[in-house]
Amino acid sequence: MQVFKQHCKIAEEYHQVKRDIALLEERKKQLLARLDQFEKENSDVAHLEQEYEDLSIENQSLSLAHSRCKEQLEKLRTQYQKRQGSS
Repeated sequence: MQVFKQHCKIAEEYHQVKRDIALLEERKKQLLARLDQFEKENSDVAHLEQEYEDLSIENQSLSLAHSRCKEQLEKLRTQYQKRQGSS
């Protein structure tokens, strides 16, 4: 009789361990899904940061080119006005 009781106790423990494993595996799947989502979001953020940096550099270059064009335009206007005045 003692062996049967031990067997029943071990069987209960076995089934409880199986349930615990199933719950832990489900939790693992959830955590892996969250990790994947987190990594994707971080990748998106890194991509956006790089794009922002690239656009900032391009903006600086365009601003510099704009300033140079304005200076050239002013010089040309001055030269044109001098020519108009001397004619």
